[in-house]
Formats: sequence, structure tokens, C-alpha cells
Amino acid sequence: MKKKIAILGSTGSIGKILIDIIKKDKKNFEVVLLSAQGNYKEILNQAKNFKVKNLILNDLESIKKIKKDKYSKKFKIYNNYNHFDKIFKKKVDYVMSSISGIEGLKPTIEIIKHTKKIAIANKESIICGWDLIKKELYKHKTTFIPVDSEHFSIWYALRGIDKSLIDKIYITASGGPFLNMSSSQLKHVKLKEAIKHPNWQMGKKISIDSATMMNKVFEIIEAKKIFDISYKKLSILIHPKSYVHAIIKFHNGLTKIIVHDTDMRVPIFNSLYSNGKTSIKSKKLDIKILNNLNFKKIDLKRFSVVKILNKLPEESSLYETILVSINDKLVNLFLNNKIKFTDIFKKMHNILERNEFKKFKMIKVKKISDVTNLNKSVRLKINSLLNI
Repeated sequence: MKKKIAILGSTGSIGKILIDIIKKDKKNFEVVLLSAQGNYKEILNQAKNFKVKNLILNDLESIKKIKKDKYSKKFKIYNNYNHFDKIFKKKVDYVMSSISGIEGLKPTIEIIKHTKKIAIANKESIICGWDLIKKELYKHKTTFIPVDSEHFSIWYALRGIDKSLIDKIYITASGGPFLNMSSSQLKHVKLKEAIKHPNWQMGKKISIDSATMMNKVFEIIEAKKIFDISYKKLSILIHPKSYVHAIIKFHNGLTKIIVHDTDMRVPIFNSLYSNGKTSIKSKKLDIKILNNLNFKKIDLKRFSVVKILNKLPEESSLYETILVSINDKLVNLFLNNKIKFTDIFKKMHNILERNEFKKFKMIKVKKISDVTNLNKSVRLKINSLLNI
């Protein structure tokens, strides 16, 4: 029997890799739902290739355009994520949640009850709403697998291991395009330089987060939440090769190091075929890289955003939403040439120190609207603070 699959964010980089993996094994999978923001041409092609019966498109203009295609009569189109109960009559086998931004939180949480297994590639959902996600996973007995290469590697290494044995977890960072640039040189960084990652092909937003090292701040927060471990046991190591993705040191003197190709296909493939019985083509073990792994400590002067980790409360709170919202807004301003690259972390530190935001360290997330409403209000507040 074919396994039934749903993909939230099927036209993004993660979604397209998953589509390509499934394409090579069509006989074993049935795609029942695809969703996208507005890339109607891509999602239409995907729907045709897999004979998908349900599409979600958030953009009304895209829906109008897709309905002009005669094939559109063969599937149902929805313009939001409020129709899961109509789409799913029983649990599907696997859901990939790869909608970018805080907008992905609500559909991620609401689709959990409709699937046996969910792979989440949305950082913001985990950072801002992990307590809500965890509650739904437990309630509906849904298996969770993180897709981010670092968290997938940690998850894979810790299977069947008591967390009390963990001494330290190291998440690796390539250092991005400005690893060897001085603090004074960073002042003159241009947009086209910041979005050019040396190892990974990514979207503009995540590329900027990599350049500032904010993505590693987010990944530490994610790891803390997913694996229920103290910030004191989590650390970042610079590793320009992006070959080692996680290092876990145990109290018994042993250390696990997870290595895989610099390719998101590896964690995505393994989240789908988590039984380990299906193989994937990968490069031979690179002895040259193993002989020159080149780890180093992070330079906090150059990557000052990492200091933000010292400001975070151990208990989950709405303060993480504040952090995500501020970063999203500042990165957007840089992408639109409204502020300098170095303004991202300078302004972030200043804004985070405001008492009106610090108070959220003591407030827990109780419902989805706590996150989405706060995100909107923080963005508006930043506009006011920066006179935009």
C-alpha cells in the first residue's frame, strides 16, 4: 500500500528536494496535499506529476491563474489552512512542514493530528511554539523528526540514548561568507555579498541569518527545546567545511560525531525513510576533509549576535518570539537597502534591551495567537522606533 504524504511549502527548497526524492519512488507514495504561498506554476506542475487532489494557495491571484488551466478541475484548491478536517479523512503517513516564517506555526500545529509522522523544517515554529507543538505531538501520538541538518544529526545520534548521559552538544557553523572578515570590513558589506553562502544554496533570508550567525542562535534555541537540554550544555563550533553537523560528548568518555554531505537531501531523505532500510546515493567518505576538519571557537566580536544567547531565559517564553520578530524585521530592512549589514546586530541588541520587550521573558506561550499577535505588534513597534 502506498504511503500517503502531505507537503506544506512544496515550492520552497525543502519541498522541492522532497518532491524529487518521492519522484524517484512514485510506486510507494501518494501525495494527497501540496501547499504554497504563490508559486502557482511550480505547484501546478507538482500536482500534475503526482495527481494531487488537494492544493492550498495563500495568494488569491495565483488561484485565479491556476484555475485557468484545464487540469485544475481535477483537484480542489483552498486559499488558507483552515480546511484540514475536510482534506484528511484519516491520518496520513508523513507530513513535511516547510512553510517559512512564523506564518508556518498555525498550520504546523493544526496538521499534527492528521499525520502519523511530521518532519518540521520551520525554525520559527519550533523556536516560538515548541510547547504547543509538543503538546499536540503527545496528544495525537505523532512522531516528530527535525529536518534542519544539525538537529537531524543530533536526533539521529541520540536515538535510544538516555539524555542524562549528555555532557555537551556542539552545533557546527560554517561561518558564512564573512568568516575571515574584520569587524571594520563588515561595515561595508553589500547585499550581493551577504546572500552568497560558501557552502549551501539557500534563500535570501536564511543566507543573511547565516552571514550574521543569527541562524546559529536560532539553532541553539531549537536544540534546547527539542532535546530538553540546558543552554549550558550547548555550544557552537566554527567548521568551514560544513562536513560535520553535530558532535555529542557523553559523560562516559565517548563522543559521537555525525558527518554527511553538504546536502539537505540527506536529512530530508532520512526523515522520510526513517526505518534505515532504503539507501541514498552519497559521496564517498572524504579522507582529505577528515584530515582537515578545522574547528575553531566563534569570534564574539565579529559575530556579536551570539551574545544574545546569554540573555535568554532557561524556560520557554514569548521572549523568543520577540527575538524572531526583531530579526525578521531588521533582515527585511537590510534586504530592501534600508539599513546597513552591521545595523542588524547593533539595532537588535539595543531593541532587545528595552523593558517593554524584556518583560516577555516571564510570559509563557499559551496559544497560537499569543505568538502571531506579538509578532505583528513587535514589527509595528520597530517601525516606530526606527522612524520607518
